[in-house]
Amino acid sequence: MTNIVITGCSSGIGLETAKYLKAQGVRVYPTARKEKDVQMLKSIGFEDAMRLDVTEHETIAFVIDSVLEKEGKIDVWFNNAGYGQPGALEDIRTEVLREQFETNVFGLHECTRQIIPVMRKQGYGKIIQHSSVLGLISLFGRGSYNASKYAIEGLADTLRLELADTDIHVSLLNTGPITSDFRKNAMQKLRENVDITHSVHRQKYEKSLQAKKSEVPFNEEAVSVAKVVHSVIFAKKPKPRYYITKATYLLGYLKRILSTSMLDRVLLKIS
Repeated sequence: MTNIVITGCSSGIGLETAKYLKAQGVRVYPTARKEKDVQMLKSIGFEDAMRLDVTEHETIAFVIDSVLEKEGKIDVWFNNAGYGQPGALEDIRTEVLREQFETNVFGLHECTRQIIPVMRKQGYGKIIQHSSVLGLISLFGRGSYNASKYAIEGLADTLRLELADTDIHVSLLNTGPITSDFRKNAMQKLRENVDITHSVHRQKYEKSLQAKKSEVPFNEEAVSVAKVVHSVIFAKKPKPRYYITKATYLLGYLKRILSTSMLDRVLLKIS
């Protein structure tokens, strides 16, 4: 049976992907950063759920060793864990940007670095890196998250070249707006880490905090991502990149055809 390890399964894309894949007959090993979320996963039928914090190297190694002990292989690794830190760059303290990178970039890299030797030894494997439409284009007030996703793009593009002579495939998921707790968690990070009251961007922040989910255009349900992950798992040669949601297709297209200044004007209108 094909198996997959998924990071960041406490809610949203990770959780829904785990549930969808399990229903399709895939052996799923969902992980979460907090023990209470691991217990939640076990309570809904994922007996093999484990704690994995991508910023703690030993928890990554523990999950890999545990799966190998049970299965003798790891077919697919989905680096899904991550969060968004809103705020204009002038309002983002360097330590806050560093924290963003610790999870979204360095944590993803450490998971990837640890799983590659396993896949080299078994002679095959698939690594799915969760990027974003914001790894393709930038939006006002999303600089921290943008930078982390741009970094993931660079890591994945390079890794494909370095693994070209193997049967280990690396695929990027460029997701647009998806129903999840992502926005709620991001708004909490905005409150925690940005001095909204004294910022020149105060009005924009307050508008963002008051916005409702229904106001996000082109939003899709998390199952849209789950279906793409399923296709990657069973593709003989998965694509290096998958666009998910109409927003990604539209903005990706505009980046290809518009000049930088023209694209900036468009992006300012939707920020």
